[in-house]
Amino acid sequence: MSDPAITPALIKQHGLTPEEYERIQGILGREPNYTELGIFSVMWSEHCSYKNSRPLLKTFPTKSPKILVGAGEENAGIIDIGDGLAIAFKIESHNHPSAVEPFQGAATGVGGIIRDIFTMGARPVCSIDSLRFGELTSPEVRRLFSGVVAGIAHYGNCFGIPTVAGEVYFDKSYEGNPLVNAFCLGVLRHEQIARGAAKGIGNPVFYVGPATGRDGLAGAAFASQDLTEESAEQQRGAVQVGDPFMEKLVMEACLELLATDAVAGIQDMGAAGLTCSTCETAARAGTGIEIDLAKVPQRAPNMTPYEIMLSESQERMLIIVHKGREAEVKRIFDKWDLPWAEVGTVTDTGRMMVKNRGELVADIPAKKLADEAPIYQREAREPEYLKAVRAFTLAGVADTQDAAGNLKTLLGWPTIASKNWVYRQYDHMVRDGSVVCPGSDAAVIRIKADSLPQDGEGKSATVDKYIAMKVDCNAVYVYLDPYEGAKTVVAEAARNLACSGATPLGSTDNLNYGNPHNPEIFWQLRESVRGLAEACRAFNAPVTGGNVSLYNQNPNGPIDPTPTVAMVGLIDKLEHVTTQWFKDEGDAILLLGDVVDRNDPMLGLGGSAYLQRVHALKTGTPPRCDLDREKELHLALRSLIYSGVVKSAHDCSDGGLAVALAECCISQQIARETPRLLGAEIDLSAFTGVRLDALLFGETQSRVVISVSAVQAAKVLAQAKILGVPAAVLGKTGGTALNIKANEGTLSCDLRELHDLWWNAIARAMA
Repeated sequence: MSDPAITPALIKQHGLTPEEYERIQGILGREPNYTELGIFSVMWSEHCSYKNSRPLLKTFPTKSPKILVGAGEENAGIIDIGDGLAIAFKIESHNHPSAVEPFQGAATGVGGIIRDIFTMGARPVCSIDSLRFGELTSPEVRRLFSGVVAGIAHYGNCFGIPTVAGEVYFDKSYEGNPLVNAFCLGVLRHEQIARGAAKGIGNPVFYVGPATGRDGLAGAAFASQDLTEESAEQQRGAVQVGDPFMEKLVMEACLELLATDAVAGIQDMGAAGLTCSTCETAARAGTGIEIDLAKVPQRAPNMTPYEIMLSESQERMLIIVHKGREAEVKRIFDKWDLPWAEVGTVTDTGRMMVKNRGELVADIPAKKLADEAPIYQREAREPEYLKAVRAFTLAGVADTQDAAGNLKTLLGWPTIASKNWVYRQYDHMVRDGSVVCPGSDAAVIRIKADSLPQDGEGKSATVDKYIAMKVDCNAVYVYLDPYEGAKTVVAEAARNLACSGATPLGSTDNLNYGNPHNPEIFWQLRESVRGLAEACRAFNAPVTGGNVSLYNQNPNGPIDPTPTVAMVGLIDKLEHVTTQWFKDEGDAILLLGDVVDRNDPMLGLGGSAYLQRVHALKTGTPPRCDLDREKELHLALRSLIYSGVVKSAHDCSDGGLAVALAECCISQQIARETPRLLGAEIDLSAFTGVRLDALLFGETQSRVVISVSAVQAAKVLAQAKILGVPAAVLGKTGGTALNIKANEGTLSCDLRELHDLWWNAIARAMA
């Protein structure tokens, strides 16, 4: 079979511009062949090269004394957690594949992020996910939602990793273009950190894992173009097919091999498959690499070099082995009944040379391919719609006349409702490290001795560690004000960690946006990166890595800008772990922070869930995020938690104070389908001159509801005053209802009804 001729149409089909093609010719000093064209197309795609976003990413804070492997250095960042232990974590997207094949798209998203973690030498111990879909009234959205959740459950449950937290939002902007962002965290000792560099001239290069097929062909390039019905149909083959049982074997074999010190470098074959793993490892080490495709295990007959190099078949790894240690690789992979093949050698040429049965089919400078993709400074222009957003006022919005009905509407909205329909499909207890399972502000896991990879010397952890994690993004806020909204994304993630008793260690982000060639979309991206960077600095939560996913739009338009942030924190002692639900009858309920930001003309209702669901309005400037005030709140909250007085803590976010209070009353599960409901008597009559809807449903930032024993209330108020944080007693726990009294009206709801609406909303929508 002969290769097709290189024509302008073929170049365009590969997502390369005429200028980029000229640059390729300059690098090679000749015309590329078909295989080389494919190699450049995937490596210079946005998904692999970040050619439209790299200048922005350089503005993120990426340093701290605790960071052992920083952003961009390797497959995942690594942070010190003390006592010689460390954690590796990262978040990545699988959006386009999940839109085309929701089950396999989501499943292989989980598989890919798990490989990124054990490639670093860490044992994966938990995963979380962030999902976005259109509205559940659409049968197509229900199909996508069901398929994605099933795919995540299938891969994680079969692999044996707990899915301990996540978030799901529903909005029309994601119709036809769902977002599937997967996060994984692993643990290791400092000396176990593995690197993805092809070191040691003459060292053999091994391919390990299942054979290469035609699935996942050019998936990275597919993820770097607009999603249309035509492109989706054409690229159904660009969706990989995952085998979690195979990945489990590959992980165990790789970790066992890493413990022998026979490995000089290791890299997973993720996006761009064999192409990416070979050229990136060579580029990192400043070496060259030569492979022979005839030695690569293949499960389809008559595969071309183009197909072998661009395939994204799953569960495959590239390992550079110290010369003379080849027998150990063969012994360990034979033990785990896994395919292996010695496919090449590290060279001193600085080039990626690919042969097929002795014939040279690609010869490219590795560093220029991996690290020197063209970088673009795209035009940015403020979107026109923001004029109307800023001009909007509450003048034409009548105050609530049915506060109880509004609360029920919000609790039954799938975006706010319990996500138990999702997480009950996930195993969130496997390996017995889960301390706080899905359903509270943040998940908490325990790092124990058997969490760590073997080191060959039988060492075990001397002390348990408690890690909290949360993923967050209110994309409506970012749509209405990219800078302020992005600050709020980080602030809320940090606030959730503080509510659990944790101090932030670091962040990883997934920037999901539309087409960067649109100046308005690039402006959204630029402004939100500015907000993310500023907030990550404020909370000392440097970015350790992540992913940029652009071209998330369908013919109806782009998604809302969705900069998803996963933040990880450390809790020093088990007794500091805090959950969101009320604990005992007669406890005092306090609010830390201002009830309403009176300097906000929208009183916290701009972009709120209340405006969206009750008034069908997606507009208004969102609440301001004062990072100094937010940081003071977190410090004060942790101080109170450490002093032992705080029984529960829950942040006020979507739906405002009324929704936060309701969740504190109804969110504890003491057994399967067995809630523990604890009511509250709330008196807000001291807060005068504020609209009732703003008081109950406004989303003013920097607020946390806590409960303490009644005898501690005065002490906590005094401590909060010393710490410079506003605090007020709202009422007390008790009874079987949520009763709220305010000057402008009252609210009274039976907890059984609220729980039923909140707990079963998604299940009913999916029935």
